[in-house]
Amino acid sequence: GLPAHGILEAGIATVPEGRGIFGDLTVDENLQIGAYVRRARQGEAKRRALVFELFPRLAERRRQTASTMSGGEQQMLAIGRALMSDPTLLMLDEPSLGLAPVLVQELFAALSRIRETGVGLMIVEQNVRISLSIADRGYLMEAGRVVGQGSATELIEDPQVQRAFLGMAATAQ
Repeated sequence: GLPAHGILEAGIATVPEGRGIFGDLTVDENLQIGAYVRRARQGEAKRRALVFELFPRLAERRRQTASTMSGGEQQMLAIGRALMSDPTLLMLDEPSLGLAPVLVQELFAALSRIRETGVGLMIVEQNVRISLSIADRGYLMEAGRVVGQGSATELIEDPQVQRAFLGMAATAQ
């Protein structure tokens, strides 16, 4: 029941499917908007430095209009903008959608580093293998229903999960 700014003030940020960046604004302006909420104003420079450390391409393109960047760079910007709000929980919807495999690896390496800073991550992602590689727990869904759950290790080693979600033939026990 909270308004959007109230959710951000509570420490919850989201990166929607499709990125949701402000295409007519520059990278710097998008990041500045991310730090708009009260909780984010103190420490803004430190978080901006972290975003540029995680995503060096954004630092190179600080003054570039966001809509002229590649899809991977736009996704980095969307995550960076969300991080600027100083979240305790970062929710991401299909962050790898439409990205080249090399960018997916780079993106998930950055998400792993974000996790190490203490920010909780909740990721909805079709790429089960890479999601579980950085997760503590996983929930598997089919047609909107939870069909499996457990620790990331349990799920990735489960023969049924391997068959259904990882595209692997189940290994003999």
